[in-house]
Amino acid sequence: MKFKKLGDTNLEVSLICLGTMTWGEQNTQEEGFEQMDYAVEKGINFFDTAELYAIPPKEKTYGKTEEIIGNWFKLRKNRDKIILASKIAGPGLKWIRGGGSQYSPKSIEEALHNSLKRLKTDYIDLYQLHWPERNTNYFGDLDYEHDKKEKNWNSFDNILKTLKKFIDQGKIRYIGISNETPWGFSKFLQIAKEQKLPKIVSVQNPYNLVNRAYEIGMSEISMREKAGLLAYSPLAAGYLTGKYRNNQMPKNSRMDLFYGNYPRYHNERTYKAVDEYFNIAEKNKISLTQLAQAFVNSRDFVTSNIIGATTMKQLKENIASINISLNQEIMDEINLIHQKIPNPAP
Repeated sequence: MKFKKLGDTNLEVSLICLGTMTWGEQNTQEEGFEQMDYAVEKGINFFDTAELYAIPPKEKTYGKTEEIIGNWFKLRKNRDKIILASKIAGPGLKWIRGGGSQYSPKSIEEALHNSLKRLKTDYIDLYQLHWPERNTNYFGDLDYEHDKKEKNWNSFDNILKTLKKFIDQGKIRYIGISNETPWGFSKFLQIAKEQKLPKIVSVQNPYNLVNRAYEIGMSEISMREKAGLLAYSPLAAGYLTGKYRNNQMPKNSRMDLFYGNYPRYHNERTYKAVDEYFNIAEKNKISLTQLAQAFVNSRDFVTSNIIGATTMKQLKENIASINISLNQEIMDEINLIHQKIPNPAP
């Protein structure tokens, strides 16, 4: 396994992070335990979860993933061996504290304490805001449309002050953001510096061969401010495994079960790009999955690549990507495709 610093902290996190969002929906607790055991065996020390999980979000599965991780900690007695990341949900889901504004002091306190209880731990290493409260573009929305009648949302400084309170109490070690924009990222960093508040040490945004939008406005901030990307969806919800090529729809795959939840990938440009990346992988005698994962692993601004799997076979292939290096010829071919079909699934 390879390791990188989490931002400018002293924590060394594995370049492969174990994503957990399918546990409690597509995966049982027993399967989640098996995945965590194998990941640790392979040197992974970084797990990512969220109060919202399992995915897709449902009231009946809310919190299930954290419960599974907590039960594993209790059984294995190894909480101190894992760098644990979780997230407080943003607004919009009625079964989570009424669905309104979520980053008030009261809501953060409630969310954090409930996560700690489910996770059976006294602290979370990296606590992240799952998505912005304000009106902005994320989850595949391309255009920002300014809403002059936008309702009040919790200010950056008040959020940071609240999180500082829990850092001071030892319940959170570091903080991060997710599904953020360059403006939001910059404002958090600026206010933290000006007011001597906790600094954002990571951003969890989508990043993969068919969505390299992070490179446009975010990667420079990550590098200059030492707050790297925790890349989620490195396989573009499974499209970069090749299993949906030629109009295939494998039974019980994520698209088969939850097609409507992933509209950003359903377009001809994505299918065309996937076919071209598949040809590169085939020519170089590696799987498309490992080409896609190795690409994410290679990026300087990426702190960790959040993989996810529903089967042990998938998990093993994803983790094994850490041993694959892409030479300059392969990178040149990847970039030619990117120039021809840029970001078909942003």
